[in-house]
Amino acid sequence: MILKDNLYGLVLSGGKSTRMGKDKGQITYHGMPQREYLYHLLDGVCERTYMSIRREQEGEIKAEFKSIRDQDKYKGPFNGLLSAHSQFPDVAWLVLACDLPLMDEPSLRQLVLARNPSKMATAFAQEEDPLPEPLCAIWEPEALRSSITYLAQGNGTCPRKFLINNEVKLVFPTNPDVLLNANSEEEYKEALGKLETI
Repeated sequence: MILKDNLYGLVLSGGKSTRMGKDKGQITYHGMPQREYLYHLLDGVCERTYMSIRREQEGEIKAEFKSIRDQDKYKGPFNGLLSAHSQFPDVAWLVLACDLPLMDEPSLRQLVLARNPSKMATAFAQEEDPLPEPLCAIWEPEALRSSITYLAQGNGTCPRKFLINNEVKLVFPTNPDVLLNANSEEEYKEALGKLETI
């Protein structure tokens, strides 16, 4: 049984998608924009779900999707993460980047069931390169509080580096393809090819 209490979902969809050349959250892999597809996946395993968006995206989001606007206090993915944390500081966040076209609900259930709340985070990783995937991870409230201090100390804005320097539970997905990032036209075509075989 999935315990959803105090676990909120966050689709990080406020990035500029410069490498892809178009909004990755708007790309359709599953019959709907990717950010909406991931929102529905998270809704199946989280108590509440939100989209993390930029100010100029507010008019694009359908009423059925709850959103949190970036406060623009931080750079990179921490912008969305910590904007969500500031609104709900006592919950853990299952965070998904919108460039994960092969993500599925069984994999999210695997991550949630493996969660260790006593660690800073529970993150997916690839077995051949066991580094935490910070944008496919459950961030505990303590990790987000600590990251504010970490950023204030001038440690850079890379969430992976933050997790590497803290206690994190790594989880290797049963289906490693779910961690395929589609950030370019070439990776987009690779993702489509894999989806055709499912």
